[in-house]
Amino acid sequence: MTATVQATKQLAEFAADTTFDSLSPKVREMMPMLMIDIFRAAAVGRPKAWSVDTLRAFEGLGSKETSSIFYENKKLDAQRAAYVNGTYAGSLDWDDSHAGALIHPGVVIWPAALAVAEMTNADGKALLTAVSAGYEVAIRIGMSIQLSHSLRGFHGTTTCGTFGAATACAKLFGFDAKRMNSTLGLAASYASGLSQFFVSGSDIKRIHAGKAAAQGVEVALLAKADLTGPHDVIEGAQGFGQAVSDAFNVDVIVEDIGETFHTEGVLLKVHAGTARLQAAVEAAEIIARRGVDPSNIEKVEVGVHPAAMGKLSWNEPVDTQQAQLSAPFAVAMSLTLTGQRDAPLILGLDDFDTCVKDPAIRALSARTVCVIDDEIAGATTREVVPARVVAYLKDGSTEEAKVMVPKGSGNNPMPMDDVVSRYRMTVSELMSEKQTDAWLEKAMNLTVLKATSDLFAVA
Repeated sequence: MTATVQATKQLAEFAADTTFDSLSPKVREMMPMLMIDIFRAAAVGRPKAWSVDTLRAFEGLGSKETSSIFYENKKLDAQRAAYVNGTYAGSLDWDDSHAGALIHPGVVIWPAALAVAEMTNADGKALLTAVSAGYEVAIRIGMSIQLSHSLRGFHGTTTCGTFGAATACAKLFGFDAKRMNSTLGLAASYASGLSQFFVSGSDIKRIHAGKAAAQGVEVALLAKADLTGPHDVIEGAQGFGQAVSDAFNVDVIVEDIGETFHTEGVLLKVHAGTARLQAAVEAAEIIARRGVDPSNIEKVEVGVHPAAMGKLSWNEPVDTQQAQLSAPFAVAMSLTLTGQRDAPLILGLDDFDTCVKDPAIRALSARTVCVIDDEIAGATTREVVPARVVAYLKDGSTEEAKVMVPKGSGNNPMPMDDVVSRYRMTVSELMSEKQTDAWLEKAMNLTVLKATSDLFAVA
């Protein structure tokens, strides 16, 4: 580690100086797509019990109703709106992700930024620029502390996401580099979130994105009111990096900042589970489409990177949340459900809800184990998480498939047409076709949108 690197200051300068034109062409192209997918995820998450409960908890609190709630004809203050919207969108494990940073940036940053953009009457280009700065800050911080951060029990989406949300909100408030630095200094003391849910289940992960989004708004409001945070809070001797990681690499934060955009490596997930099981589900689908009957499978091995062992290798999940984080269980689902469906297979949240109670799928999952695979480990990068699946059949034969670049990853991106079609499918019961067309026209043309509040207005 280079102790003299002023990472906090450089991040603040980058964020404050970022303009729409300074973003890479790919980032500018990606942002509307990522926003559309966040609105899709929110539509799926909106009716879930935890979302209903979160909205109920915050309705009626706060004096200023400035910011809209996804698919509701109501507003809350910006902080609580960010919390509710982050919960709607971020509670499904079906949102964008960055493999190297081990975070889901969008479900934290978009809800916070949308709430503040509406409060400040920002236009679409300002929103897009602010969110892009937030993504890059969150991802760079995440890359500097992983994998140790995760292994120590922290949840990167909430820790690093808080920095990203605060950055985006600060950008919308028009902060200069000095005040942006204070924003990051304040955010570090808010950045929190533990991963015991991997082990014990529970609802807490369902609200983590909302919590971090709300914290980002609060941090920016504090900085706006002239409160300050340590100028070197990320790299300092008792700062964020040292506190939350055994392998903090400050150089990762500042390397080629403003020139290389790690946001380009953000992936969209086909299936409603963690990013690190997407390739395994694809590989299992390949095997199943060869005609392999799940009842003839003796056991299954899933070849993974060592980082998947422990947190993602549980094969007997206690609830839906754990099932979405279990590579063995998702593989068992894929092997079982593929033969019942047309290609391509898509595992949605309802599938996990149903399958976690299915005795046959649970039994197959119990016979499925993760193993460290040297080839897969060697091919794993900051942007790509491959996997191999080997099914051992009762007749002594084997079926094997590997997926080195899963669909939706930065090197194999989901095309805009697919993003739009699954958005249409998701909101079909909430909006008419005419309303959906009008909304998509706004979303795909963010740079000319005069008011971000128009994104919540359904004609």
